[in-house]
Amino acid sequence: MRKVCLGAVGALSMVFLVVGISLLVARVLEKAVDGQVRQNIVLKNGTDVFEAWKDPPPPIHMQFYFFNYTNPLEILQGETPLVKQVGPYTYREYSSRIDVHIIDNGTKVTFFHPKTYVFVPEMSVGDPEVDLIRSVNMPALMAMDMATATPFHIPAEILLILYEENLFLMRTVHELLWGYRDKLLTALHKFHSEIDPEFGYYYKMNGTSDGEYVVLSGKKSYLDFSRIVEWNGKSSLNWWTSSICNMINGTDGESFHPLLGTDDTIYIFSSDFCRSLYLTFDRYVTVEGIPAYRFVPPKKIFENATVNPDNAGFCVPAGNCLGAGLLNVSACKRGAPIFLSPPHFYESDEKYLNDIEGLHPNKEDHETFLDISPLTGILLRANKRMQVNARVQKLPDFVQTGNIRTIYLPVLYINESVAIDKASAGKLKTLLLESSVITSIPFVIMAVGLILGLVFTVFVCRPLQAREEGREVLIEPE
Repeated sequence: MRKVCLGAVGALSMVFLVVGISLLVARVLEKAVDGQVRQNIVLKNGTDVFEAWKDPPPPIHMQFYFFNYTNPLEILQGETPLVKQVGPYTYREYSSRIDVHIIDNGTKVTFFHPKTYVFVPEMSVGDPEVDLIRSVNMPALMAMDMATATPFHIPAEILLILYEENLFLMRTVHELLWGYRDKLLTALHKFHSEIDPEFGYYYKMNGTSDGEYVVLSGKKSYLDFSRIVEWNGKSSLNWWTSSICNMINGTDGESFHPLLGTDDTIYIFSSDFCRSLYLTFDRYVTVEGIPAYRFVPPKKIFENATVNPDNAGFCVPAGNCLGAGLLNVSACKRGAPIFLSPPHFYESDEKYLNDIEGLHPNKEDHETFLDISPLTGILLRANKRMQVNARVQKLPDFVQTGNIRTIYLPVLYINESVAIDKASAGKLKTLLLESSVITSIPFVIMAVGLILGLVFTVFVCRPLQAREEGREVLIEPE
């Protein structure tokens, strides 16, 4: 009977080891978990995924940092601009998707994505309706840029002198962000109704949507989850000079497909940036105890067209290429001479940084990054950062430009930040624990096999040891 039991234990040990190793090598349970994730991460009514996508629970904050110019008269004489950063002025961003319709047999979803901003005093340095900033006079700059070297430069100059407009102005943070009625624009509006009499960098962007989106639901392929296929009725942009640069590629930056790998590239379309971007894996991080992959824009994405030929399409007009880090977005900003860059010209051409005194670019404060759960594709933490700059130059037709050098003046930079809330983090931890338990089953089976094997070895070897000891006693000499 004892031999039968020992034989059974030995056999079971071998079975458990073979089964455990087979499951581990074939990744059977891991594939089962991945298959379940693929099946669940689809935009369809009545699911937790759909509700979380429609109304994301993590709080989003917009932080605005302004650059205050301390030597405007000297700048007009060709001296180096001195700036002092003022901020943050923080706003809570309330963002949900509305007018959602599932179409094309559940394969596509249409929606609008309005955003509302509410000021958060405890996360800000001051009162935006009181604090004054000396900044670039963008309406005057727009008028001068459009009228120079044309017959309209004389009436434009008369209006500038009449309204005592200069290249720099003093306005409150609230006015610069959300808009103010400008005397020059009001006068121009009488002759050109398409010119808005009000100006602000986020004018008409509070409580409004940037247009209709059409995205893929992920029903056909999990890789297409929430990928944008149309924006405002168009499948591509028309601001740039190449088809690559005009592509609408990726998601809106708030959701991503599951089962990410470190060799994956994340694509994002941003109407604020007027282009699509991509990010690559940087390092492993942890957010609220949850493992995540950090993705950042590679330096290549900011390089000039000589280093990265794919960026040649961003040279507008064609052939008019800028240095690394700078993007001319005037075509999609109503003709305003606005140029985007990373904050403080981080990872940009050094000449832009050297032209300004008071900038201090660094990775921690100025890099854009996304921390994503690789299994689910859920965004755990992010900082999306960009800087708005104005190009100024000496224009012979306008005395307001003095002897200023051709430079790019930083106006403000924006940090859109999000971090998963504790309630959502708790739910995700539970989900990840369940999947971890399932994928750990092969190791448990192997451990049981090893224990049974150890028991079998002990019980087989002990009688042999006893017999050996008995034999030694019998042959011991008297």
